[in-house]
Amino acid sequence: MTQPTIGFIGLGLMGAAMVGRLQDKGYAVTVTANRSRPNVDAAVARGAIEVATAREVAAASEIVMLCMDTSDSVEGRMRGEDGVIAGLRAGATVVDFGTSLPGSTRSLSEEVAAAGGNYLDAPLGRTPAHAKDGLLNIMAAGDRDAFEKIEPVLKDLGENVFHLGASGSGHTIKLINNFFGITVANAMAEAFAMADVAGIDRKEMYDVMAAGPLHSGMMDFVKGYGVDGDPNQLAFAIKNAAKDVGYYARMAQEAGVDSIMSKCALSALREATDAGHGDKMVSQMIDFYVQKMSK
Repeated sequence: MTQPTIGFIGLGLMGAAMVGRLQDKGYAVTVTANRSRPNVDAAVARGAIEVATAREVAAASEIVMLCMDTSDSVEGRMRGEDGVIAGLRAGATVVDFGTSLPGSTRSLSEEVAAAGGNYLDAPLGRTPAHAKDGLLNIMAAGDRDAFEKIEPVLKDLGENVFHLGASGSGHTIKLINNFFGITVANAMAEAFAMADVAGIDRKEMYDVMAAGPLHSGMMDFVKGYGVDGDPNQLAFAIKNAAKDVGYYARMAQEAGVDSIMSKCALSALREATDAGHGDKMVSQMIDFYVQKMSK
């Protein structure tokens, strides 16, 4: 079968790795620049076609993929005279790989359907290193037939590809997942800082905790920085973590409930971002807690 043509918007760390994987698998890719040129230039050097607008990306593509930072960014690229919807081919599928608000996703899904296309939310698990090798976790939701039509492409990008139900379900589960993981990471970061305050060796504390039921991948990611000095085992910026937990809290609010557990993590992440730590990795929240406790 002929491979579908792919349009890709958002070549940050994750998006660039995904585009590289698609090119490795032989897909024809059309891209447009978003914030910086180096990853776009690298994709073009490998054969991608660059166009000026999201509308032109859509016009050239059977599948349009977005990997953006916020719902506002996704909406900005989807709507308007130069947006994806304006250039969408009949029967095309749009896939939002970012972590977006479920309400925004459902609205865009309706607008894309009205334009004759399909819209899937498909947030990602794992890291750009996994993306490079096609080993992402992909949490897709939306029209089942549209999902099945592009599932082979998704399986070229992901090791574990799920269909989770109606539009917005993928983003809902992703926000719950990130809320939980980021809250655990913050708790572990504070635990390392408290060990310093109490005069306990960080590695000895970790060894005891890791020997019991608390042991987890997230614990090990934070230990990667707190003990081993490597912040990139959890390659996720503090400012992005604040955005995701903030989206989780907003999702809860829009559902008419009060999230109790997100409040502490969100407060700490926002304070750390305001204090200049936003571009550091989540495991480096240890330094923020150490500074707080040393005052």
